[in-house]
Parts: sequence; C-alpha cells; structure tokens
Amino acid sequence: MTEIHQFVATFAPRDATGNHTIATQRLLRELGFTSEIWVVNSTRETAGLCKPYKSFTPGKGPTWLMYQASTGSPVADWFLARDEPKLVYHHNHTPPSFWAPWEPHVAVELEMAWRQTADLAGPTRLAMAASAFTQTELARLGYRNTAVVPILLDPHAFASEVDARAEERLGGGRGAVWLFVSRLAPHKRQQTLMKALALYRQAYDADARLRLVGSAGSVRYLDALTKYRAALGLEDAISFEGDVSDGELVAHYRAADVFVSASEHEGFGIGLIEAMHNGIPVVAAAAAAVPETVGGGALCVPPAQPAVLAAAVHKVLTDAPLRDQLVAAGRRRVEELSLANARQRFVDALLPVVTP
Repeated sequence: MTEIHQFVATFAPRDATGNHTIATQRLLRELGFTSEIWVVNSTRETAGLCKPYKSFTPGKGPTWLMYQASTGSPVADWFLARDEPKLVYHHNHTPPSFWAPWEPHVAVELEMAWRQTADLAGPTRLAMAASAFTQTELARLGYRNTAVVPILLDPHAFASEVDARAEERLGGGRGAVWLFVSRLAPHKRQQTLMKALALYRQAYDADARLRLVGSAGSVRYLDALTKYRAALGLEDAISFEGDVSDGELVAHYRAADVFVSASEHEGFGIGLIEAMHNGIPVVAAAAAAVPETVGGGALCVPPAQPAVLAAAVHKVLTDAPLRDQLVAAGRRRVEELSLANARQRFVDALLPVVTP
C-alpha cells in the first residue's frame, strides 16, 4: 500500500495549517493511502494525533513525504535530506521586512522559511499552493509542477452556538461597528484600520467603533497600537478583544456592521471567508491574495490608504443595494471554496503524480 505522510512544524488546534493538515490526512486515508502526521511541536489537544518527526520510519511499500510549508523549521531541512519522493503544500510566508522592525527573531525565522522553500524546489514532484498568488511565488522559486488547491476548509465548521453573555455585551450602542478578526501582526496593518476609523468618525459617523479580535503576535506591535489608539483619542472606540471562544466570535459577527481588512499580506485569508460565510459585507485592501480569495464578495480598495478605506466603508453601509450585492456574492464565493470543491482539486492534482 502506498504511504503519504505529512510533516509540519507546529501542529495546533483551531489553526489554519493544523486544520488543513487534519483534513488532508482524512482525505488521503479515504483515497486508500496510509498517512500519519509528523511534527516538531504539538499541543496538548493535538499530541495524540501526531508523532515526533525524528521517529519517522518509511514503510515497506512506495512512500511519499508531504511538507506543509508555513514557517521556518528544522523539519524542512530534515525533509530535504530524505530520499523519498516529495510533495509540498505551500501556505505562503510573510515577507520578513514586515516583522524586522518589531520582532527581529520572527524575521529571521521567515527568512529561513523562504530559504527552505526555495531549497525544496528541485526535488519536489508536486507543489500545491493555497492561491494563484502563492503559485506565482512557487514558480519564481523554481518549482516546475504546481497546482492551486485551496485550503481544505469546511465553512460550515464556523457554525457555533452564540455566547449569549458576549452577545449582550456587544449589542446596543450607537454608530457603525467595524470588525476585523486576525492576530495582531505588522503585516495585518491594524494601525491602518485605526487611522481609517478616525477619519470615518470625523467625516461620517462620530460614534463608529472598531473591534479587533485576535491574539497579539507581537508584544511590541500591540504596545505601539495601544499608544497609537491613545494618540488618536479613541480609547473608547477601539477595543482589543484578544483571543475569543467560538461562541464569542459568533457574537462579534452578529454585532458587526462591516468586516474591514487593511492587511497587506495574505496567502489566502481565512478571516475573509469566515466573514462572507456569516453574511457580513467586506471591505478589504486589494493586496496579495485578497482579491482572489474574496472574488466578487468584497469591495476592494488600494492598500495603505486609510481615507479611501473609510470612504469605501461609508459607501457599503449607506448603499443598501451594494451591501446586499456584496453579501450575496460573498456567500457564492464561500460555496465555490467549499470543502467538496477543494478536495476534488486536491485529488485532481495529486493522483496523476503519485499513482503509477
């Protein structure tokens, strides 16, 4: 029996890479392959689902190795040195320049990630990319055989019972509620969102609020955002909600009027899909893979222009036909990126390569 084993740096629950890895294993096993997950680091929740990568022993039959490329890791160099035929799924890496001023060690890790991904170009038989944007980067690195296979994501898994206490806390009040869900990180450009809200309050709605949901990827960046909020005089209008439960997240979507993203680097953009699934109109900076991910389900504007972003939000919230059009288009786009469609694209890309 042919074996296809996955290797990943950090295997964590409720993480895009981790969820994709689990869904990939499930599909590989359904296709009749033996498949295990081998990791550098795991959490308490995932420890029983994986094994340490250094304990890997190849099977007696044909054995393929698949690397989930998401960050720099010692497993990538180990993977490169192996003789087995190789597959890569590239989730994309953030350019180190975004992180260097804030967390130099993260920038070094990202530089390692890009180097390792480039080193794998030669021996890799097939590289799958989460988006056409990422596929272009693979081609630039020298990969010969590539395919776009969206992240194996079930939008219906977003469904959860609402946290009633959170819903009560978040409801009410005057003014439009902006929402952005992602970790606080330099490339996500939360500072641009904050400036855009300040301009929006001056020009359109003095009571508008912004809720930033997500853990802090950088303490220094969070500290800078906190000081910037104070400088803007928006302590009561901008909240850092931190990491939230599934039920609390549902409450945030129910309370929001618009999902706004100023992110300047996305290899795919799970948060955008989640917002469209929840029927929230989306306004987003047209950077990296964002336009491709949202399709027609968002109003996209040039990056790094807070005034334009503010005007776009005003347009969406005051033009009911446009809002309805975006919400409907977003739901259609979510269906296009359904788990069934992504699984089929995975199968179409993989089987011609690994099946004699």
